[in-house]
Amino acid sequence: MPRKSVEKRPSRMPNPKIVNKKCAFCQDKDINIDYKNIDLVSKYVTSKGKISSRRINGNCAKHQRKVAKEIDRARFLALVPYV
Repeated sequence: MPRKSVEKRPSRMPNPKIVNKKCAFCQDKDINIDYKNIDLVSKYVTSKGKISSRRINGNCAKHQRKVAKEIDRARFLALVPYV
């Protein structure tokens, strides 16, 4: 009995909900990442107190490292909560 040929789909189908985001810090050179700027720093912290990932917030690797470093500094000074 011959097998039916099955059409192969790509292993990863593109998700229409995911939009490629651009790094806000690369586009706008005037934004300064600083632990004293609580409004900016808290934007990259989830409601549970975790640092949101690059994939979610759209930062490039260079600026994501800088944001994480400044969030840690703000947490140490109790400007942003740990949890």
